[in-house]
Amino acid sequence: MLKVAAILEESIVDGPGIRSVIFFQGCPRHCEGCHNPDLLPFEGGTEYSPQQLADELFPKLTPLHRGITLSGGDPLAQADDILEFLKLVRRENPKLTIWCYTGYWYDEVKDSPVLQEIDVLVDGPFILAQRNLDLPFRGSDNQRLIDLTATRKSGSIVEVNL
Repeated sequence: MLKVAAILEESIVDGPGIRSVIFFQGCPRHCEGCHNPDLLPFEGGTEYSPQQLADELFPKLTPLHRGITLSGGDPLAQADDILEFLKLVRRENPKLTIWCYTGYWYDEVKDSPVLQEIDVLVDGPFILAQRNLDLPFRGSDNQRLIDLTATRKSGSIVEVNL
């Protein structure tokens, strides 16, 4: 079961274009200055099966949506069920781009099957001392926007060029 804190129908700050954002409950990192401290505990949120979450999300998507973004908490703390959910998303609407925010470094999770379904990974813990409000789609200088599609093809990390 997936633990979901909230679903935001439309956002323009969690990746390019209009996106739906799913905020997952629970994060093992507890970064100082966390943007969503209420989502750190693994207790709370609403439980969904991957199919129930897809059924909740799909009616909210319009032709204007460019994608969905997984945020939290840390979505990769629930990687197995998220993989099943993302396969449903890909089957229903393969043109959507999927972004995922995680406090893990790419090298820590690169072998996770869920990364095969994600287009862009925003990796690395938020570091308050490196906070930078001028960065697009991330909060601190150490975090990267990794183009996973290009990374899979090249075999080395390819960052998104904005």
